[in-house]
Amino acid sequence: MRKHLVAVTPEPTIADLAAIESEWPLIAAELDVLDAQITLLYAEDQGGPTVLDWRRLRRAEARVTRAAAEVADRATGAGRVA
Repeated sequence: MRKHLVAVTPEPTIADLAAIESEWPLIAAELDVLDAQITLLYAEDQGGPTVLDWRRLRRAEARVTRAAAEVADRATGAGRVA
């Protein structure tokens, strides 16, 4: 079996950067969830998470859901009907 060598580019292509930019709202929302989860973990050492900590997590999860739906809509070309 013959192996083909392919040039490896160390930098992201313009298409890669465009894909990252279009998915950035989802990436940022997922980072917010992670941050809220870390806050909950550290709150265990201080008597447990507060109501505001749980609210922050729920809101971050809702942002992920909305951002994922928007990314999926853009990927399929589906738009909202007014």
